[in-house]
Amino acid sequence: MSVADSAREAAVSLDGGGDAAMGMAWVGKTTLSLALIVAIILLCAWLLRRLTPGRLRASQHVKVVSNTAIGQRERVTVVEIEGRWLVLGVGGNQVNLLKDMPAAETSDAPTPESPAPLSGSFAQRFRQALAHNIGRKSSHSPAARSQDDATADKESDR
Repeated sequence: MSVADSAREAAVSLDGGGDAAMGMAWVGKTTLSLALIVAIILLCAWLLRRLTPGRLRASQHVKVVSNTAIGQRERVTVVEIEGRWLVLGVGGNQVNLLKDMPAAETSDAPTPESPAPLSGSFAQRFRQALAHNIGRKSSHSPAARSQDDATADKESDR
C-alpha cells in the first residue's frame, strides 16, 4: 500500500463524519487562540501595574504649584520642595532653575465659599442647587437679575 492509497482512504473515511470533526477542530483552535490573546493582554496589564507603581501616585516631597506654557514646547513650572519654591524653565530636553525662593504664605484673597451640603428629597436638593446657581449668576449681570425676577415670579405663581 502506497502513501497515496492511504491518503485516499483517509479522505474517504473523513467524508462521512469528517466535516463535523473538522468544524469542531477549527472552532477549538479559534477559541484557544482567542483565550491565549486575552491571557497575554491580562499579563501585560498586570506587569504594567507591577513595574510602574510610583508613576501614578503623587509625590509627598515634590508638589507642582503652577505650570504655564510660554511656547510650543517651553513651560515655566513652579515646584514646592521642603518649603521652597523653585521656578523652573522646561524646554526641549532640559530643565533650568530660574529662581529659588521661599514658599508664599496663604494669600489674603477671599476664597470661594463652598456650597452648603444639599439635604432632603430630590426636589428640595434641586431647588437648593438651582437657588445657589441663580444667586451666583444674578450677582454678575443686570440682565440675569431681571431673568431671576421672572423665574421667582413664576415660582410664586405655583
